[in-house]
Amino acid sequence: MGPLSGVRVVEVASIGPGPFTAMLLADMGAEVVRVDRIPGSTERDQAQADPAVDVVNRGRRSVAVDLKHPDGVATVLRLVAEADVLLEGFRPGVMERLGLGPEPCLAVRPSLVYGRMTGWGQDGPLAAAPGHDINFIAVAGALAGIARPGEPPVPPLNLVGDIGGGGMLQAFGVVCALLEARGSGRGQVVDTAMVDGAALLMTMICALRAAGRWPGEPGTNLLDGGAPFYGTYETADGRYVGVGALEPRFYDALVRGIGLDPADLPAQHDRTQWSTTKERFAAVFRTRTDWCALLEGTDACLSPVLGIDEAADHPHTVARGTFTKAGGVLQPAPAPRLGRTPAAVAGPPPRPGEHTDEVLAAWRHTPDEVARLRRVGAVA
Repeated sequence: MGPLSGVRVVEVASIGPGPFTAMLLADMGAEVVRVDRIPGSTERDQAQADPAVDVVNRGRRSVAVDLKHPDGVATVLRLVAEADVLLEGFRPGVMERLGLGPEPCLAVRPSLVYGRMTGWGQDGPLAAAPGHDINFIAVAGALAGIARPGEPPVPPLNLVGDIGGGGMLQAFGVVCALLEARGSGRGQVVDTAMVDGAALLMTMICALRAAGRWPGEPGTNLLDGGAPFYGTYETADGRYVGVGALEPRFYDALVRGIGLDPADLPAQHDRTQWSTTKERFAAVFRTRTDWCALLEGTDACLSPVLGIDEAADHPHTVARGTFTKAGGVLQPAPAPRLGRTPAAVAGPPPRPGEHTDEVLAAWRHTPDEVARLRRVGAVA
C-alpha cells in the first residue's frame, strides 16, 4: 500500500543509522531483505539486542549469509541483481574487500542505487577512523551549541548524527536517486556521511548567525535555552514544562498566562535582561503544578515535558496514533502521513536468517540451490 511498493531493497546488516534508513523505506512499502550474519556465539552476537524488541528492524525479512564464503557473496550478488537499492554501513573499503563494492553490484544491476552510510564519508582525512554520533556532531559544529552557559555540551541522545543527519538523510538521498534512475536507467552511489548530515541540520543556525541573531555563547541565544521564552522550567512537583513563545503575541499570552504583567517586564528581545526575566519566570513556575491544565493548547505555547511512556498516552498522540504497539512493543508509528498510499508497520523485527529459504526462493533461487548453499555453510 505504501508509496514505495514494488521497490526492492537489500540491506547489509549494520547498526544505528543504516537500519533506521531501511525501516523508513520498509514503512513506506518497500520490500526490504536484511542480510544478517550467521548467528553464532561471538561477543558481538551476544551483545546484540533481543531481535523481537529491536523495533528499528521492523518490516523486513532476514536471510543469514556468510559474507566471507565465496558462495555467500555470490548469493548476495544474485539478490542485488533483483534489487533497486543496496544499503551498507561499513567503513570505507570493507564492502570492496568482500567483493560487494559498487563496481560488482552495479555490474549485475546497472540501475542500482548503492547507499553507503558512514560517519566521516568515503573520503577525507578521517574516512578510515572509528567514531560514533558524538564524534561526528562534534566535528560538524552541532554539539558545541548544545550547552548551558559555563557547562559542557550535552549529547542530544543520538538524534542529530545517527538518526537525523544519518539515517533520515540517507533515506532522502536514496529516494532521490531512485527517482533519477527511473528516467536515466542508471544507478549511482549515495555517499551519506553523518558529519555532513549533522552540518546540514545546522543550516538555520548558520542563517541566524549571519543575520546577527545568534551572537552569544552557547546557552545564551534564541533557540538554545538562552531566551526566557524558549526553554524549560521546573514546576512545584519537580516536573518540567517547555515553553516556545517566540512571537510577540505568544509571548504576551505566556506572560499573562503565568500571572505577570508585560508592562512590569523588560522588552521581550532585550538580551541584556534575559537572565533577569528567566529568574522571574522560574520563580513563578515553581509555585504550581497545574500549568499544563491552564495553558497547554493556548497561545502561550506551553507543553509538558514527557517521557516516552507518557508521550504515548497523551491525548494528542493517542488521537493521531503517533505511537503504536506491534508485537507487544511500544514504538513510534510510521511517519509522515500519506493520504492515498499510507505507510504501515509491515511486520515485527525478524530473527537473523528467519526467512532465508523463502527469500531466496522468491528471488530466483531453486530449492536445489538453496539446499547446496545450506550444505556448504554459505547461508543459514
